[in-house]
Amino acid sequence: MLDHLEYSAPKVKVISGAKEDWELVIGMEIHAQVSSEAKLFSGASTQFGNEPNSNVSFVDAAMPGMLPVINEYCVEQAVRTGLGLKADINLFSAFDRKNYFYPDLPQGYQISQLYHPIVGEGEVVVDMEPGVARKVRIERIHLEQDAGKSIHDMDPTMSFVDLNRTGVALMEIVSRPDIRGPEEAAAYVLKLRQILRYLGTCDGNMQNGNLRADVNVSVCRPGQYEKYQETQDFSHLGTRCEIKNMNSTRFIQQAIDYEARRQIAILEDGGSIDQETRLYDAVKGETRSMRSKEEAHDYRYFPCPDLLPLEIEQTWVDDIAKTLPELPDEKKARFVKGFGLSEYDAGVLTAETENADFFEKVVVTGEDGKLSANWVINELFGRLKKEGHEITESPVSPAQLGQIVKLIKSDTISGKIAKDVFEICYTTGRDPEEIVETEGMKQVTDTGAIEAAVDAVIAANPDQVEKAKQNPKLAGWFVGQVMKASKGKANPKAVDELVKAKLGL
Repeated sequence: MLDHLEYSAPKVKVISGAKEDWELVIGMEIHAQVSSEAKLFSGASTQFGNEPNSNVSFVDAAMPGMLPVINEYCVEQAVRTGLGLKADINLFSAFDRKNYFYPDLPQGYQISQLYHPIVGEGEVVVDMEPGVARKVRIERIHLEQDAGKSIHDMDPTMSFVDLNRTGVALMEIVSRPDIRGPEEAAAYVLKLRQILRYLGTCDGNMQNGNLRADVNVSVCRPGQYEKYQETQDFSHLGTRCEIKNMNSTRFIQQAIDYEARRQIAILEDGGSIDQETRLYDAVKGETRSMRSKEEAHDYRYFPCPDLLPLEIEQTWVDDIAKTLPELPDEKKARFVKGFGLSEYDAGVLTAETENADFFEKVVVTGEDGKLSANWVINELFGRLKKEGHEITESPVSPAQLGQIVKLIKSDTISGKIAKDVFEICYTTGRDPEEIVETEGMKQVTDTGAIEAAVDAVIAANPDQVEKAKQNPKLAGWFVGQVMKASKGKANPKAVDELVKAKLGL
């Protein structure tokens, strides 16, 4: 497996207060819904969009005498995620009851993992730009069940409860406070989403609530964070506030910026920050207090008496590790080193597994990595984005785009003609090789025919010849005229060479 590409850490985000400069410190708790057809402790469906309260078993509804049974596949997905994040897998883990009362929590408690999570420390490399990345440490990943959903906007006097999400398996991925700015926070969410989608452990659909973020924000004076890094003593950092349930990277950035400035204003006025949970109002563009921040003892955690500790074997973990796909960082590094791509282009192509797979199939036929990347990114992706389509909806197959690349590489067609071939292929589905043959679009490589065309243009434009001899850059005008006369079929390189030879340049 290839190593990561080399990178340096991005500059820390500094916010100027009225009196002095401040730095941001951000940690995140990502709740990722496990890709599983059944819930964590019951066989009820996890299908999104079903009728309210139709995906509910007796266990989910907390009927008397109903006991949870662990879904082994959800455990496997958590282990798979941990391995993908280069994290420690704990062979012993246990479930705890987190006690609180809310209308959409039928049991009166949530089954989670406080003391013995299934996954330990790992890391995520968050790309900011080519050659610049932040390594964010993962503290832990634990499994827990989701709560239901309270609905307050269907009736002016009543609220409704939908228990379809109740009991759905979540992985809570907790980071260290290593993120140093709003842009980094958004990039971290997107990178984590990308890895989870590669692994197939979460679909990353933020709109449906399948990936949500709780963002912990604090501010400190320059130099304090370095002291924390040296000692791991949180007293060097400011008091944090948690912004709950964010499901948009744009709103995450806005909320962090607002919350940081709110805290700075309070501190510079001589006040202190209360540790609390806040919500972000996207309409007003501000955070507001939700409740004081609870600690573990406020939830009266205790080991879940209905579930035995979870003990897994190393051989099982090893078997899961053997099935891991090539992950984004490794694939990106391979594309750069193996195909000679820029880090930016490699990043675009590896953003989604479908993009990367499409590109590699194009290369198989086209036999040219750089040229294939140019056509996939600039021509195909550009066209699909303009029309609002995904790569899976592309009317041009990888083999067809590979044919176009191969035709260009072999000088059968020029880059200009290739765009016409692409257009016909995109709109009709015809194969490029057949299009070139039947439409007479082959490039003219006969130097005799090209030379005759060059001579004709030079003879017809004596004044332009003199100007070109004075200013060699004007030779391009003759190339354009010959290409126009040949309807784009002449080999541009051959035309350029002949024009310069004839003009004595």
